[in-house]
Amino acid sequence: MKITFLGTGTSQGVPVIGCECEVCLSKNSKDKRLRSSVLIEKNDKNIIIDTGPDLRQQSLKNNITKIDLVLYTHAHRDHVSGIDELRSFNFIQKSRIKAFGNKELVNQLNKDYSYIFQSQNYPGLPQVDLEIIENKFSFNDIDIIPVKAYHHKLKILGYRINDFTYITDAKTIKNEELKKIHGSKVLVLNCLQIEKHISHLNLDEALNLVEKLDVEKVYFTHISHNLGLYEKINSILPKKVSLAYDNLKIEL
Repeated sequence: MKITFLGTGTSQGVPVIGCECEVCLSKNSKDKRLRSSVLIEKNDKNIIIDTGPDLRQQSLKNNITKIDLVLYTHAHRDHVSGIDELRSFNFIQKSRIKAFGNKELVNQLNKDYSYIFQSQNYPGLPQVDLEIIENKFSFNDIDIIPVKAYHHKLKILGYRINDFTYITDAKTIKNEELKKIHGSKVLVLNCLQIEKHISHLNLDEALNLVEKLDVEKVYFTHISHNLGLYEKINSILPKKVSLAYDNLKIEL
């Protein structure tokens, strides 16, 4: 299984428009962050988690020409607003694309993107079969375990696929859901900034959570310019924890 980090930034990305902080002005490519998403390649299938507003750019940059499944975490715009780009993959594949999320996600997307999910089959629209999932399911012999979490009060989903677990935009995760993460070889977890935030884990909270989990390696994602420079922050993290960066590739 190969994982590519298509984007590791927060809702504004990095650099932030008009910002002149040291992170936004950094020349280090690892401080340049598109909106968060990952590509998972397994069993000749391409799975992406979230379709953010940078999906077109991410697909071109990583030569992605096929998407078999979309796993959605939640319906905030920085995670879903690239959904129209899926039509390019419909054209290439000449087939519809499966997508899954929780009830809150499906209800919101049906409302916000009614032109896609309405009964009228207008030519050129993305062809997406969006379904609600709550529990473990399989897609082409790939077992996928949803991990429930809260983004402030919003119910969201992370996902575990074999030994890989991906959770973003979480603030709280109940103990019974944490058990689903144990034993992961790689955990990807959101880490927004240094200061506390109402709906995201900050650095201290993310590190405290990692200490409770039996996982081999952790990558932080959904990073804002308020976390600090990549080189500075990455150098002070525990041995098994690293900051992810755009286009990082790992294999399991």
